Amino acid sequence: MTDQPNPQGRDPEEEAPRVTDKRRIDPETGKLREPTAEEQVLAEAEQAATAAEEAVMLEGLVEAQKLAAERLDELQRRNADYFNLEQQYSAYVKRSKAEAVTARDQGVASVAEALISVLDDIELARQHGDLVGPFASIAEKLEGTLGRFGIERFGAAGEPFDPTVHEALMHGHSADVTEPTVQQVLQPGYRMGERVVRAARVAVVDPEA
Repeated sequence: MTDQPNPQGRDPEEEAPRVTDKRRIDPETGKLREPTAEEQVLAEAEQAATAAEEAVMLEGLVEAQKLAAERLDELQRRNADYFNLEQQYSAYVKRSKAEAVTARDQGVASVAEALISVLDDIELARQHGDLVGPFASIAEKLEGTLGRFGIERFGAAGEPFDPTVHEALMHGHSADVTEPTVQQVLQPGYRMGERVVRAARVAVVDPEA
C-alpha cells in the first residue's frame, strides 16, 4: 500500500498533544518515576526562588500600601490646614469689611453732629420763610449730600412720644390725646439708619387725668 501524503503537509506526530511533566515518565514502563537527586535539588531551588519572589512582591506591596497611607494622611492634613487657613481668611475679610463700615458710619455721624447747629439754622430759616436765593441752594446741596450718606431728619407733630428718639423740653395736658403725644417739634432730630445722631426736641402733651 502506498502511503497517502498528508493533504495539509503536517507530520502526524507533530499534531499529537504533548505533555510536559517535571516528574518525568519512564519510557520503558510508561509510569511516573521518582525525580533524581539532582532534579529534586533543582525543584526545591525553583520553589525557593518562587517563594522568595513572592515574598519580595508581598513586601513591596506592603511598602507601597504603607507609602500610600502616609501620602493620604499628609494630603488630608494639608487639606485641613488649607481649609482652616481659608476659614481664617474669610473671617478676617468679613471682620475687616465690618470694621470699615463701622468706621465709615462713625465718621459720617461725627460730621453730622458737627453740622447740626447749621442744620438747625437752615430749618429755622425755612420755618420763617427766609430760606431763599443762594442760601436756599446751598442748604439744599448740604442736606442732599448728608442724605446720600444716610443722614435723615425726623420728628413730626401728632406722633406718639418715644423717649428713645424724642427729647421732651415742654409738657402739657390735653383731652384730645389718649397717650403721650408730640404737640410741637422745637428742633428736628437726625439719625443715620437705626442710630440716632440727635433726638428730636419736642413739646409733649399727656392725656388729662
